Order: sequence, then C-alpha cells, then structure tokens
Amino acid sequence: MSIKVSSLTKVYDTQKAVDNISFELRKGEIVGFLGPNGAGKSTTMKIITTYLPATSGSALVCGYDVEQNPMEVRKRVGYLPESNPLYFEMYVREYLEFTAGIHQLGKGSKKRIEEMIAMTGLGKESHKKIGALSKGYKQRVGLAQAMLHDPEVLILDEPTSGLDPNQIVEIRNLIKNLGGEKTVLLSTHIMQEVQAMCSRVIIINNGKIVADNSIEKLQQANTNQGALMVTFEKEINPSLIKELKNLQSSEQTATNTWKLLTKDPDALRKEVMQWALNHDISISSLQAKTESLEDVFRTLTGK
Repeated sequence: MSIKVSSLTKVYDTQKAVDNISFELRKGEIVGFLGPNGAGKSTTMKIITTYLPATSGSALVCGYDVEQNPMEVRKRVGYLPESNPLYFEMYVREYLEFTAGIHQLGKGSKKRIEEMIAMTGLGKESHKKIGALSKGYKQRVGLAQAMLHDPEVLILDEPTSGLDPNQIVEIRNLIKNLGGEKTVLLSTHIMQEVQAMCSRVIIINNGKIVADNSIEKLQQANTNQGALMVTFEKEINPSLIKELKNLQSSEQTATNTWKLLTKDPDALRKEVMQWALNHDISISSLQAKTESLEDVFRTLTGK
C-alpha cells in the first residue's frame, strides 16, 4: 500500500479534528478527499506528510511510519498545502534549485527543474520573482516543487485554487496523467474535478469518514433508492406530498418542483400519477433523476 491510515485521531484541546479514521491507497490510485470546511481534510494530510503529529493511531507511507521514519516519508511524498507557502523574493528557477538542494538531487537537478518548468507550463514566467506571479502561476510553482524529487506519493490540497479555466484543464490533465505512476490524494471542493480525475472518493465529515468508494458505487449506494423530479402546474400544499407511501424523503427545489427519493422509483411514479388524479393536481413533468456527486456529498455531510 502507498498510504495506510489506521485509527488516526487528532485532538486540538477539546476539539477532535480527526476521529479514528482508517483508509488505504494503492499505487496508481487518484483518490478524491472531500469534505466541508473544517471536516478534517487538511489535518489528515498534514499528519500523512509529517507536518503534524497524530494524537493516536498511525499513518504509513510506502511502508514507513510518519512518526518513526519522517525523513523516509518526506523523500517519498510531494506535498502541495492549501496555503502554498512560497519564498516570494526568490526567482522561480532559484526556488526550484533551492528545493532540489533540500532533496539532494545532485547532478540531475538542472534537468529535472527544466522538466518541471515545462510540465507545469512555467516557461514564460520562470525568469520572474515568485512574488510577481499571478495566483495561478504561484500554484504552478507549488506543483512543480511538489513533483520535483519524483515522489511516489502526491498529497495535493486544493491544487487548482486560483487557476483560470484553461489552467485548470491543463493541471487536471497533468494530475490525471500521473495516475498509474504515482499515488495521488487530492482535496478539492470542485466536484467536476473529482469526477474528471479520481477513481475513488473518500468523504470526511466532522472528523469521521462517511464514505469510501468509487463515484459510481457512491451514487448507487447513496440511494439504495432513486430520485424523481416532478413539476406541478401550480404550487401545491407540501403536506399533501407526505401522503405518498413509497416516498422516503422529499425536497422542494423550486416553486412548483420537487425532488422525491424512493427505493422503488417505478412504484412511486405510478403512485404519484394516481395521487395527482385523486387531488385534481396537474403535472407538467415527471422524470427520473440520477444522483450527482454533489447530491451524494450534500446528503452525506448534511449540507
């Protein structure tokens, strides 16, 4: 396993930021690590990358314990934190040379730096000081330093933050191409990125893992159920919806539109038609709705 987290807990004073979580990542996986703000994502990433000690539990990277062998872990991990700390007074190449020195890359460092500059699209900006770069290009410098020592594992916290749409696609393709070669744990709030890049999703909420599966299976499991979208010609009394026996839950998404969740969509569809007839309610449209990853996220995190 590239990453193995077991019963990991982190407590700040009286707050339990990470609460007894466990998961594993295999080599070549690109895994989305999702959760609302304050859920424990960044704390978990900082523990895995040796920046924070755990209160209890363990984390292994390529077989090395993050507390017992932190230097071995750092050799094998590339980390882009959410804040992306950089030395603004350094030039891009100067900073990458400094990073190469930390990783003791030796004679091959110049070639590797040029490869990273080309890979992250920094060529036109590489002569500038980091402080003079746009936020998007600063983010590229952060990605370049994370990948400079050719690590086996990449931990990326909001890697496309501040990028324009074209840059997002470029970085997304770069990360996707790393799959198969490296293990990537990726935190982001952009669901389209997760669906475009990730083979699997881990969702954390209030410090606990609430889901760990492929996107397809999460969408299926979130509903052992289906969803119907029904639009009425006129606004209806919400209490009438509760009469539907095959209904698990309902949500009004617009003035005359409702999302109805059920374990048996066919039975609910027939029931809705008869129910509408009995109450002299006119239906404008009635169709099945596939749960999106955003729907799954909202359901599992209570948002």
